[in-house]
Amino acid sequence: MTATAAPAFRRTTARPGGSALAGTGTLLRFDLRRDRIRIPVWLAALTLGTIMPATAYPALYATAAERQAAGATMNTPAGLAFTGPVHYLSDYTYGSMVSHQLLGFMVIMVGIMSVLMVVRHTRAEEETRRSELVRAAVVGRHAQLAAALILTAAANIALALLLTLSLGSLGIDGVTWAGSLLYGAAHAATGITFAGVAAVTVQITEHSRGASGMGLAVVGAAYLVRAAGDSADSGLSWASPIGWAQQTFAYLDDRWWPLLLNLAAAVVLAGIGFALSLRRDVGAGLRAARRGRPVASRALTTPIGFALRLHRGMLIGFAAGMMVLGMSYGPFLGDVEEMFRDVELFSEAAQMGGATFVDSFITMIMTVLAIVAAIYVVIATLRPRAEENAGRAEPVLATRLSRAGWLASHLTVALAGGSVMILLAGLMLAATGAPTVNESGLFGEIMAASAVYIPALWVTAGLAAALVGWFPRAGALAWLVVVYAGVVGYFGTILQFPEWMNNLSPFGHIPRLPVEDFTWTPLLILTAIAAGLVAVGLYGFRRRDLETK
Repeated sequence: MTATAAPAFRRTTARPGGSALAGTGTLLRFDLRRDRIRIPVWLAALTLGTIMPATAYPALYATAAERQAAGATMNTPAGLAFTGPVHYLSDYTYGSMVSHQLLGFMVIMVGIMSVLMVVRHTRAEEETRRSELVRAAVVGRHAQLAAALILTAAANIALALLLTLSLGSLGIDGVTWAGSLLYGAAHAATGITFAGVAAVTVQITEHSRGASGMGLAVVGAAYLVRAAGDSADSGLSWASPIGWAQQTFAYLDDRWWPLLLNLAAAVVLAGIGFALSLRRDVGAGLRAARRGRPVASRALTTPIGFALRLHRGMLIGFAAGMMVLGMSYGPFLGDVEEMFRDVELFSEAAQMGGATFVDSFITMIMTVLAIVAAIYVVIATLRPRAEENAGRAEPVLATRLSRAGWLASHLTVALAGGSVMILLAGLMLAATGAPTVNESGLFGEIMAASAVYIPALWVTAGLAAALVGWFPRAGALAWLVVVYAGVVGYFGTILQFPEWMNNLSPFGHIPRLPVEDFTWTPLLILTAIAAGLVAVGLYGFRRRDLETK
């Protein structure tokens, strides 16, 4: 990069000491090229995540009476916490259903995309020392952050246009072009707000994972504040950027002015980010790193202990998030039957084999929790590749530690951590949900329903390990397992996907407790597959060349 990038900056930027934004255009083109695959994948996934359920609504709720009945079931604290403000229920058209049931959830995904994108092109560049090479050219102090924010804003605007065109062209009653334009703009405005949040978090810590963690924590807090405000029908939801987006009431009142709050917050946060960047050195964070102990602990002298120390922050953060997620669903178990008993097609899809509404709801929620746990598993399994890319694996492997032992230590943390994640989520779901339902043995059923997903998580980790071992540059393909499992697992039952699509996912072979009977066979087969994939990955890592710096 030093041989080609620096001359390009000298040709296209102003003299040293000029504009603080010098080189922004060149950096923007560079960032766009780096994300030429990531951005289209994000946009396609987010668009399909809205279009697929939107097209299913006319079949699920064929008449106005069914839509109003569905709206009535949502008019509970639990229903409003899951969806959005009660005002949507005043005229529950197909358009209102799209905005009410999907907007609050999809903008979380948009927020995650925005945070990760800004961190990737700012703090991650500083952490790997590439920023020093770039800034050795004629590049302004604010150029890198400005380019990242412009790219993120452009991606959000592109998403808004895709959603507008996709929804407006469906021809569904109540899904108007004007409402679709506002619906798409709400996504973009929220995403830009969280990009501003990331502009601040990347200044605080010197590590990209810490900056991402803080940004994603703000996204989660915004959702929880919105949910608390809407469930109580109070003004608390106005304290959340997600709440501002939902207050537009797209397809109902079509109010644009709440989005001004999103844009104002984005401008203020971006300004704070630029100002804070002047108060720190390149590569450093505003929060001073703690001084380490003069002598390493005994645990750090072992491969497992050292790997656990590297994963500690993410492990704790995901564990806390999984516990909160489990607690957020648990208190609603007692209201499940009231929420969904009048939705005929939903009850037919949910009540498999004569199961109760509560059992069916637990099955669906455990699928969601398992997918979230799989996100952690993939991130943790790909951590060795990140260590290799950053040049930190080479000095570690220069010691007596073998390649297989080094990679196995990270895989051990990933496999055990994924198991802990799903069990913690199940524990909090059971602890908060079982007391609301008059059904003996429910606590144990929920714990069993969470534990059966462990082999599927191990298969996901095994696939990622095999890619790291043999095709390290293609390691990101492991995310396809998570995305595919999420789409098929979440929408498959409602949209009636064919069974073969479910069988392509390791999560599709898990017995869906407590609806289905428990069986050992698929769990043992998945465990064997996981063990084989891990062995393949370890063998490949021993044979291939290590990337050095």
